[in-house]
Amino acid sequence: MGASQSISENSIHEFAVKDARGKDVNLNVYKGKVLLVVNVASKCGFAEANYTQLTQLYTRYKGSGLEILAFPCNQFLRKEPGTSQEAQDFVCTRYKAVYPIFGKVRVNGPDTAPVYKFLKSQKSGSLGARIKWNFTKFLVDEEGHVIRRYSPTTPPLAIENDIKKALRVA
Repeated sequence: MGASQSISENSIHEFAVKDARGKDVNLNVYKGKVLLVVNVASKCGFAEANYTQLTQLYTRYKGSGLEILAFPCNQFLRKEPGTSQEAQDFVCTRYKAVYPIFGKVRVNGPDTAPVYKFLKSQKSGSLGARIKWNFTKFLVDEEGHVIRRYSPTTPPLAIENDIKKALRVA
């Protein structure tokens, strides 16, 4: 499978994460859904286009089985400096996001969140396994396996056809 030796899980559904309020969320609640997992940052230069387009995709495809899982991350030039709750409030108010915004995570280094260790072990990018910047995206199938990884510069609407294919919609 190409996973690092510290990752024994075979599916994203085997992980639990924290929501923006610090409560545990078992990702097995997303079994049967296509997921777009994104590390987000409110003060990043990519925020406007990404948040706007993520909301558009979610509105279009939620009824067909798409879930967007947003993980705030302050690892890249401190572009998400507030609390997890502040990040959620910002995205939900400014961009009308109704998809889940989880607790802040680290996506690189020794304190990488386990779910991100898994995602990176499934699909590497231009820097190998490391996440390059905010708004790196992972498309995950209904069984919890990563289909594809997209760079921060790939706008969400540019992957709409891949999402439709994963959802099996015309």
